[in-house]
Amino acid sequence: MTPAAAAPVTTGVDEGVGRTALLVAAARAIESRRPDALARDPFAEHFLRAARACAHWPVRPGDVPGDADVADDPLWGRLGGYFALRTRTLDDHLLHAAQLGARQVVLLGAGLDTRAHRLDWPPGTTVFELDRARMLAFKQKVLDGVGARPVARRVPVACDLRLDWAAALTAAGFRPGAPTAWLAEGLLLYLPAAAERCLIATVDRLSAAGSSLAYEVKLGLEPAAVRRNPVYLAARDRLGIDLLALFDDEPRPDTAADLAALGWATVTHTPFDFTRHYGRGPRPEPDDALAANRWTFASRGPLPGPRRRAGTPQ
Repeated sequence: MTPAAAAPVTTGVDEGVGRTALLVAAARAIESRRPDALARDPFAEHFLRAARACAHWPVRPGDVPGDADVADDPLWGRLGGYFALRTRTLDDHLLHAAQLGARQVVLLGAGLDTRAHRLDWPPGTTVFELDRARMLAFKQKVLDGVGARPVARRVPVACDLRLDWAAALTAAGFRPGAPTAWLAEGLLLYLPAAAERCLIATVDRLSAAGSSLAYEVKLGLEPAAVRRNPVYLAARDRLGIDLLALFDDEPRPDTAADLAALGWATVTHTPFDFTRHYGRGPRPEPDDALAANRWTFASRGPLPGPRRRAGTPQ
């Protein structure tokens, strides 16, 4: 029997970018309750119930306010559907990288990611989770409270990804000579351009042949009409998350080109490419808050692109 959740508390994840980790967890919790779920995360709702700021947020489709179908809700339908699609796409990418031989997985800005617990990792896989100490401590407390046990060896690494984090990672047991699957999901959007360049240079320096990197970016500052999109307004007005204020508005580096110059093979997709691939997910709309989002997959060696798992909706 799953232990009862502790009373909600105020934590370091209640504010700023940390609060967006709770938003993504809520989206995963709602998606998990769908019969045609793209991804399932049995731990997501426990994070919501443990944080006072979002104890009232929905964790299942029936909790979403209003009479309309959840898909029509700009926050839990469109944005939540985007997070579900992103989760599934990157799940498949990482598992394919593991099938190709990577036994180190590094989650950059891991947030409330539970891939170490919920994916079917090959024996000998280690998942390193890099994030701020307060985020990792909150996550650990919740996982311990529900008796969660990881499938892979899980190694939390407390660090600031805007600074030099390589020493902390190697001190935790990371082996630069071994193939690694790197993931920066929902991270680079919030980093200053200089920090993004530094992070990518560090990934390059620590990556052996056979390594891969998947990351998400947003192409530049969006026009006013897009910034008024209901997705942004709903997140701000209903949850107190001003995504536009959190996104770094400096001119963005061309990280895909930088990686290519370093010898990586890269391919970049829109989210809508994967809506078509999986048969579910957001589709383009006018003044779209998702239109500038790009998902890039890079590799030193065979490119481990996302592969469709059995049971994918057609």
